[in-house]
Amino acid sequence: MRITSLQDLKQIQKSIQETAEREAAQRKAQQEKERRLAAQKNLFRLAVGAVQPLPDRRAAVLPKVLPEPVAAQLLRDEQAVLVEAISDGFDASNLLDTDDALSYRREGVGVDVVHRLRRGEWSIQRQIDLHGLRSEAARDALSGFIREAHKHGIRCVRVVHGKGLSSPGKTPVLKGKVRNWLVQKNEVIAFVQARPIDGGAGALVVLLRAS
Repeated sequence: MRITSLQDLKQIQKSIQETAEREAAQRKAQQEKERRLAAQKNLFRLAVGAVQPLPDRRAAVLPKVLPEPVAAQLLRDEQAVLVEAISDGFDASNLLDTDDALSYRREGVGVDVVHRLRRGEWSIQRQIDLHGLRSEAARDALSGFIREAHKHGIRCVRVVHGKGLSSPGKTPVLKGKVRNWLVQKNEVIAFVQARPIDGGAGALVVLLRAS
């Protein structure tokens, strides 16, 4: 714009001032707007209090892996086996009744129980044959057999030990050991030599404690 007079100069000054005032008003309006927004945010924050972010629902929730169950009863049974270990050094001869055939009854068990056992009034439910086994193997097999039979509620079993005819010197070594082992088993309350039909001198009929 060409200035040709004082009037023109005044007009220019007026225009500059108006522009400056307009810009100042715009800045003030913007600042006021920002102040109001900040005040609203503070008011909302005070109203709702502390907040926690929501979990991401898109994430898969996997089940926790549980530890393998411990066979506590099995461990107790195995421990009981160690505690109840039967000995080869135990001599039960003074605990046996020497009547027409050797028999055994635990203290507190009546004589009639032995008589009934000898007459076959108890049905034989299971049996184990120890023929041909070495002493240690026979002992372990007998111990496990008695324990399992008692655990399953079996009351009467037959233990076949043989007559010892194939042993060196024809001496029935296993026969005497089986009697000694049975006396040491808490599950056993009585035993008698089997009837001829059930094995005679080569077997014992054993009565177990009720489980």
